[in-house]
Amino acid sequence: MLFELNLHGRGELWAECRRLLRLALPILVAQAAQVGVGVVDTVMAGHASANDLAGVALGSNVFITLYITFLGVMTALQPILAQLYGAGKTTEIGEQGRQGLWFGLFLGILGMLLLWALIKPMQHWLNMGTYVDGVFGQFVFFIALGMPAAMIHRAFYAFASSLNRPKPIMVVSLIALLLNIPLNYIFVYGKYGMPELGGAGCGLASAICFWFNAIVLGIYVVRQRYFAPFALFARFERPRWRVQASLLRLGIPIGMSFFLEVSLFTFISLLIARFGVTQVAAQQVVISITSLIYMLPQSVGIALAVCVGQAVGARKWQRARFVSGVGLSMGLLGACFTGVLLLLFRHFWVGLYTADQEVVLLGGTLLIFAAVFQLSDATQTIASYALRGYKLTKIPMLIHAFSFWGLGLGFGCLFGLYFGMALYGFWLALVLALTGAAVALVWYLHRQSERFALMQAEKES
Repeated sequence: MLFELNLHGRGELWAECRRLLRLALPILVAQAAQVGVGVVDTVMAGHASANDLAGVALGSNVFITLYITFLGVMTALQPILAQLYGAGKTTEIGEQGRQGLWFGLFLGILGMLLLWALIKPMQHWLNMGTYVDGVFGQFVFFIALGMPAAMIHRAFYAFASSLNRPKPIMVVSLIALLLNIPLNYIFVYGKYGMPELGGAGCGLASAICFWFNAIVLGIYVVRQRYFAPFALFARFERPRWRVQASLLRLGIPIGMSFFLEVSLFTFISLLIARFGVTQVAAQQVVISITSLIYMLPQSVGIALAVCVGQAVGARKWQRARFVSGVGLSMGLLGACFTGVLLLLFRHFWVGLYTADQEVVLLGGTLLIFAAVFQLSDATQTIASYALRGYKLTKIPMLIHAFSFWGLGLGFGCLFGLYFGMALYGFWLALVLALTGAAVALVWYLHRQSERFALMQAEKES
């Protein structure tokens, strides 16, 4: 049996499931709250007008592509801290955490500048009309202001979650989500003396929420006694460029994997923009729904990366392999549940976002494809995170490159543009891409975890 789960007793399996769930559930709520900020943006813009929704949809795709890529680079901090925690190196955890905050600040400023630089070229390429292009540009400008905060928040996120304290992340993210609702109302519709920004107001509201997240979570880490032994803010420390370079070396392959996956959806959205506003709106609504569902396997994956990293840091290679198998099994069960819910209530979910019947019908059809790829998406996501717990990032990046851009984007263009299948061709290619990634990543995780476990067994014998 894969990962030899059959060699372990039921009690041991349930104990590991509970441990993963204790870590994953607060992370899930936090992730859902963070994605919920984007959902609120979509709903508010959709109720303003279809053109506002189209502008926010296109702006969100550009922002999310860069944002998720940079989050992937920041993810390098998590296995480093988890392995140090597993090895009991308390002082080094604080040192690495301080360097992680510098790393996040540098990435965030770079991301903000890149987003601003992309506005004019993207407006010229999209050519969606004066109003939609205007909403797009203003939305990207405003939300870019939150990029430095988003990356600093991710450094605190990695610090807290790697040290088995994900609950404060959850609480702060929920408060930020609640804050985003009145902020959207104020800026989109021009309430309480504020200018009526339309869809662009969603970007300003989101930027404020990013800064709220970073500041409040940072205050919590400073004041919480649990984190005191790690001395994160015991002293000021300048950036150490060797440490920054090592973070970058580990983070770039992870960031590229994130980019390859999210850019697949982004490029598809951009390619179908010329099909019309209805197609763009339906695509955005379905991506918003699937992004929420994606939080389930991603949360299990983040928790799994922490557990695997801690086991690797303690040199418990057989345990790391066992935990990987448990995480994959949990993800598969969850994917079966979400796939069924998507199929049974697909028009209902889309109807929560818009009353436009054309968008509802088209979005409901696209959700059939989304339901089909739930199993493969969950599997490839969780396997990727388990590999990051081992600090294995380069081969997964190559697997993602072939699967997402080769199978996904390549066959998407072939089916959607050349064979005239339009949106349906692109979504069929998504199913192929995610299935290919899942098979390859599970095989690689199985081989590598087995190799490390055998090395441990040989040493013990």
